[in-house]
Amino acid sequence: MAIDSRELRNVLGHFSTGVCVATAIDDTENAIGLTVNSFASVSLEPPLVLWCIQKDSDRFAVYNDASGFGISILGEQQEALSNRYAQKSHYALLAGSYRIGHSGQALLNDSIADLGCVITQRIDGGDHIILVGEVIEMEHRPGARPLVFFGGEYRQLR
Repeated sequence: MAIDSRELRNVLGHFSTGVCVATAIDDTENAIGLTVNSFASVSLEPPLVLWCIQKDSDRFAVYNDASGFGISILGEQQEALSNRYAQKSHYALLAGSYRIGHSGQALLNDSIADLGCVITQRIDGGDHIILVGEVIEMEHRPGARPLVFFGGEYRQLR
């Protein structure tokens, strides 16, 4: 049985996810961002996380060539930021909207949690590459409310 990719996307849209911005530093030392919901924890020992980037993304080369990445988990008040970094033409991080952590990665200000990671593996995943990173820095804001995505739209926890 052939799987229709549009229908698969609709089915997978029934899995609620948090929303993150994955960041990297390009070869000219500029910080870029990309909205993702393909973020997941892999291991506590060692501390590993992953996220996936589509191979035909206009930002693929930067992330694939980077030595690390940042993950900023967005709060419910950051929907506009999520929308900005989901667009193809808006990938440069806005001046003053981020800081460079001790991991050397760009981390967004006001996110509810951040992780700075060193890439340990790149795994072929069909039309995506899975980037696995070892967490070398992290912080969070206890009690913050996450930005949630379900069924093709943003939602809030109750």
